[in-house]
Amino acid sequence: MSTPAPHATADRPHPATMLKRRWPTVLAIAVVAVNVLASGSQDVADAVGGFAETLPLLPLIYLVVNQTGKPRATWPVLGAGMVLVFTLPFQDVVAPSTVLVALALAVLAWGAVRGTPHGRATFGVQAVGALVFCGLALAGIAVDPDLGRYLLAAGWFFHGVWDFVHLWLDKVVARTFAEWCGVIDVLVAVQLLFLV
Repeated sequence: MSTPAPHATADRPHPATMLKRRWPTVLAIAVVAVNVLASGSQDVADAVGGFAETLPLLPLIYLVVNQTGKPRATWPVLGAGMVLVFTLPFQDVVAPSTVLVALALAVLAWGAVRGTPHGRATFGVQAVGALVFCGLALAGIAVDPDLGRYLLAAGWFFHGVWDFVHLWLDKVVARTFAEWCGVIDVLVAVQLLFLV
């Protein structure tokens, strides 16, 4: 006897509909799974360095999108940021995290001088977030890799919380990005604590 295929009801939508609605979560899980498989048995120092170099990108995206006032710019800003993250390591002049932190400071200065579409309170929250997350990234690089792992795990985890709060508030960035980034951030924190 075969089992009937799942079907949609008024109380339970079709699984394909659920998957379409939760595509950012599915994509985030796939990205982290590929990263875990690609990194294999990565050295703690290498993992800490890689995740520390990338962490400042997260608040930078929020700062840039906040300054544009256009949540639809989120994914293109992420794309530009990923180009930086993947190309900056090919030069030996300056660390990628230094470039990302410098860009974040430049955007903060731009917001302080020019103002911001979402108002001073939202800008202030984004500024505090940028300082905290960039600070955790730089601290994670500066200390012993075993301690750095915990600082970075905290940074990635709390940025995930940051994303979910923004998802709930539906403010600053695109909702799909906030969901995607939140899932990735929490899973990266788990990876740092248990898989590296």
